[in-house]
Amino acid sequence: MEENRNLLHRLPQTPKVHPAGSWLCRMIMCALPVAQITIGSIYLNSCPVQHYIPIYLIVSGVFSLVMDLLSFFHLGNEAEEVDSNARGGSTLGNGLLSLFMFCWFITGNVWIYSIYQPNYDEQSGVLYCNKTLYLFAFWSTTVVYIGLGILLLVGCCFLLCACIIGVNQPNSDDLEEGQN
Repeated sequence: MEENRNLLHRLPQTPKVHPAGSWLCRMIMCALPVAQITIGSIYLNSCPVQHYIPIYLIVSGVFSLVMDLLSFFHLGNEAEEVDSNARGGSTLGNGLLSLFMFCWFITGNVWIYSIYQPNYDEQSGVLYCNKTLYLFAFWSTTVVYIGLGILLLVGCCFLLCACIIGVNQPNSDDLEEGQN
């Protein structure tokens, strides 16, 4: 157990992010929800084969923006002392919102992937889905999986490196025994 503490103490401290950099990253992160709302609204009635796809985009975009706004307010209150009742309500609300977003994401996956490669031609007479709408929904959902895969890969590499560094570092008990 002591080895693990020593390993953690050797890791460099995470640098603080400048507020302007944090704000810029948050604005960039708001771009996808705004695009989801926009695309979903423009093509609201353009996917008869699965009419829930534009609704999925709109709801996802709105709730993602709500979560972003809540995180803005949370960061603004970090410097102030917030009473435990307010913090507990905020945590419960964030938890419920995150649970809803997770369930909504899974539901959207079913709607999007179940009709994979729909007919894009409105004139064909069969059920279709607008190409822009469907491909935006498909790729915005698929990018989440790509991001999770990259995050998992980086995390595994970090853990592997930490284990290798920890194994190669002499234990403090070994150093004391060598001196005796």
